[in-house]
Formats: sequence, structure tokens, C-alpha cells
Amino acid sequence: MSDPMHNSHRRLLLQAIAASWMLSVSKIGFATSVQIVAIRVWPASTYTRITLESNLPLKYRQFTLSKPDRIVVDIEDVHLNEVLREMTRQVQATDPHLKQVRIGQFNKKTVRIVLELKQLSHPQLFTLKPIAKFHHRLVVDLYPTVGDTATKDDPLLALLEDYNKGHLERTLPTKAPSAGKAGRDRPIIIVLDPGHGGEDPGASGKNKTCEKDVVLQIARRLRALIRRESNMRVHMTRDEDVFIPLKVRVAKARKLRADLFVSIHADAVTNREAKGSSVFALSAKGATSTAAYLLAQTQNEADQIGGISKSGDRYLDHTIIDLLQTATINDSLKFGKEVLSRISKINKLHKNRVEQAGFAVLKAPDIPSILVETAFISNLEEEKKLRSRHFQQQIAKAVFAGIKAYFS
Repeated sequence: MSDPMHNSHRRLLLQAIAASWMLSVSKIGFATSVQIVAIRVWPASTYTRITLESNLPLKYRQFTLSKPDRIVVDIEDVHLNEVLREMTRQVQATDPHLKQVRIGQFNKKTVRIVLELKQLSHPQLFTLKPIAKFHHRLVVDLYPTVGDTATKDDPLLALLEDYNKGHLERTLPTKAPSAGKAGRDRPIIIVLDPGHGGEDPGASGKNKTCEKDVVLQIARRLRALIRRESNMRVHMTRDEDVFIPLKVRVAKARKLRADLFVSIHADAVTNREAKGSSVFALSAKGATSTAAYLLAQTQNEADQIGGISKSGDRYLDHTIIDLLQTATINDSLKFGKEVLSRISKINKLHKNRVEQAGFAVLKAPDIPSILVETAFISNLEEEKKLRSRHFQQQIAKAVFAGIKAYFS
């Protein structure tokens, strides 16, 4: 005859084991289900970017339809949720490329997204691995067909198309600066690069100030000052809230045969007490400090660049580019010192010398280039400064004075 107490303990033990097993299965099942956690639609004059962010990599296939022009994207092993439905509400009437989005559960395991276009586009789809605060991403870029007029007015459209075809370097001039002495025989050509943009907001302050917004405002103020000079011409890598790959920013400067390249940013660290302005130039052999190295890594996450493209004889190219870039870095350091000395008059310096790091956006081998960290957006006092028109104008004037001093 069985012992009732023994049977009771046995039942409890079995129930506990079963509950534990069900819990582990549930956790595994939850962890392996694909979830869309964020959707972003960023329209701009150059192209529209759609980003789907997920906890796991997305499997997808695409095809196009005509009359009307549509791009269809099927995403596998995903179920329609409120986040995905939000995409239909993010499309703006002013979007020059995207007319509307339709989305639905095509079958039990597939969500179908239909992008109806306003104009013929070259869609580029690719995935990005998690970095910083981003999860896995599926990116859909809608580029307009490049026409002669658009290419003539702004080389960015053609460069973006070349970038996505994988032959950006082959379309660039072999020598960036134009012939003649800059400022005397021809205008000085300056390219301003407001950092980040679009779905890449850069750093943010405690009061929700976005780096991408304040650096664009500073760049516009600096552009206005340069435009007043009869012997200078100025261009910007972006003049709106749009993401431009780092490689394309450098390529645009080289396409325009720039004499100077100025990238504008706002610093951020976990220590909110850190403050001050900094100026960086490229380091061919790595960073001059741990902080500079970490900062370069952060900036480079937006779009990785594997160094300078080389062709022809490997050893000859290496020697020539090394000599050319060494001379360019020396000029960048001279330029950086002029800017830093003038910024020191309006704001505390984080470091009293021009630092060097492997910033991807400074890697044009033949254009003196600097990166200006205007202030620490992570510091409450300097975040307030960065939002003010007065400080933005002061920074613009300081960089402008550095430009004039460098050429004089």
C-alpha cells in the first residue's frame, strides 16, 4: 500500500519540475521570436530612409511592381504588430520619394510591406548589426534616378549612387585641390560637415538636445560668414536632417576639390562634469589618447570605412599615399591650432592642443581636415550654451577666424 504522504511529496516534486521545464521553454521561445521594436521613416531631398529595428536579424526578400511604381518587401517569421502599423502613419505628405505605405500579414509567417513611390527610385536594402543603442536593423534607402541636372547642381546624388554600386573611389578625381593658389588665383573651397543626421541623432543632452540639430545650426552660421568673402566658396555635406554615410561625406569634399574640410560635432561622455571644446586632426598611427580613440570609435560607428582606397602598384601607392597624407596631416594640425586658439577665447578647452585620432571622416588623403568638438552636450551648462544662438555664432566666428588665419 502506498504512503499518501510520499505520494503527495512526489506530486509536488513533479509539478515543480514541470513548471520549471515550461518556464525554460517559454523563455527560450520568447527569446527566439522575432520582434519589430522600432520603425523610422526619414524623408530628405536626396533620398528617403526607412529603418526597421528588431531584436533579431530579419529575413527578407524584395521585388518591384509598376503602374504605379512600388517596392514590395516581404519579411519572414514576423507577425504584424502596432510598431509595424506605425509605419503607415510616419509617411509625410511632403516626402519627395514615398507616396504611401501599405502593410499586412501576407501569410502566417510573412508580413508584406508595399512602398508606393512618387518617382522612379533605385531601392537599396541592407542590414546592419547592433551598435550603440541600436538593435538589428533592416534599412531601405529610396534614391531617385540621377539626372544630368541634379548631378550638375549637387554631386551628392551621383556620389550616393556610386556608393551603393560599390565603385565610389573610381569616380573621384586623382587630385582633390584645383590648380592655382587658393585665395589668389582661384577661390578657396571649404566643405563643412555637420555630424550625424537623420536616424543617427548623435549624442544627446539631459534636456533632449540632439547633436545633429545644434551642429547643423552652427554649420549654417559658419557658412553665412564664409559666403561674405569674395575669395571663398563653401559647401555642406548635408543641409537638412538626413543621414549621409561617412565615406560619401569625404567623397563629396574630394569631388568638389576642397581646400579645407571642417567636421562639426558636440562631445558627450558619461561624466556630466566634463566640459570644454576640442579640435582633432587625423592620426595615421592611432589616437594620441584613450579618450580620443574612444571618441573616434563612436563617430565611426555610423558607417565603417576601411581606410584609403589604393590601386596600381601596391608598394608605390603605399609610399605616395603615405607621404601625401603625412603632409596633409601636418597641414591639418596647423589649421587645427589656428581654430583652437580662437575657440579658447570663447570657451574652456578640454585639451590645450590639437588631438589626433583615426576619425573616418578625416581620411581624405589630400585635404587638410579637422573635427571640432564644439562643447560637451552631456554637460548641463554646455548643453544650454549649444542651444543658444549667441554661443553658436561665437563658435562659427572662431572657426571662421581660424580659416582666415590659416590661409593668411
